Amino acid sequence: MALQKTEKIWHNGKLIRWDDANIHVMSHVVHYGSSVFEGVRCYELPSGPAIFRAKEHMQRLLDSAKIYRMDVNYSLEELVSYMVDLIAANGTWPCYIRPIVFRGYGDAGVTPIHCPVEVYMINYPWGKYLAGDDSGVDVCISSWTRLAPNTLPAMAKAGANYMNSQLIRMEANANGYSEGIALDSNGYVSEGSGENVFVVRNGILQTAPLGNSVLPGITRDAVLKIARDIGIPVFESGIPREMLYIADEVFFTGTAAEVTPVRSVDKIKVGKGELGPITKMVQKEFFSIVRGEKPDRFGWLTPVPVRSKQPVGV
Repeated sequence: MALQKTEKIWHNGKLIRWDDANIHVMSHVVHYGSSVFEGVRCYELPSGPAIFRAKEHMQRLLDSAKIYRMDVNYSLEELVSYMVDLIAANGTWPCYIRPIVFRGYGDAGVTPIHCPVEVYMINYPWGKYLAGDDSGVDVCISSWTRLAPNTLPAMAKAGANYMNSQLIRMEANANGYSEGIALDSNGYVSEGSGENVFVVRNGILQTAPLGNSVLPGITRDAVLKIARDIGIPVFESGIPREMLYIADEVFFTGTAAEVTPVRSVDKIKVGKGELGPITKMVQKEFFSIVRGEKPDRFGWLTPVPVRSKQPVGV
């Protein structure tokens, strides 16, 4: 989907023009993928725009940077505040926010010690991520395996990890599917190219634990909290591939995907091939909270004080 640029981008403590946000071709990140990032959504509520789980996203960004030995000179509170300022300055919502930390122009070798750590935040309009209707999307099991333990850290949201994701998604799309689901190195269900996976069987909601090369998804955690709060039995346990074929319901979660039902896996219909009752309950509860239709009982929304919306594509 084409990007719609906004007026300002936040860079190392300052707002700069969108067109001035450039890096050198010899930046370490270009050659070695040395970046960590986040994807965050800001929703439009009756009371105004609000960022979904801003603190949790910024904490995961700092955690990812720590794993990769990147020193970020901003606190959690500062990063959240700068994200609010960016959205207010651009006046664009609902929107997607992309904070990114990467190693810039310095050494040319693999060792990045003398490369400066750059921090950017960008926000722009973005709609539905996975193509499909209300009944869900059609997916396949990918031939590409998710990252094995002690190769690349799956708990870090690192740019390099998404080379694996690109292979998963491109293969799925080339074969006529909306998305692919990857297995881990032991053959258990891991995740999609950019989504966590949930299955429902006999009224019980299940998702893969972090030990199955799973990113600790912020929306994944939100769905676990919602399910427990409304009385749906839920647990984290290894999911065999064939469970996807006999599940009553399957759905994706993620900042981009939000809560997206899966209609079929490898051309095998999931349940009745339509939106299932538990997926529907979770989806409805999730959107009711993030759109301000129900009280924010979990404290997930950070309001953005703004004056008015601005046109995009400036």
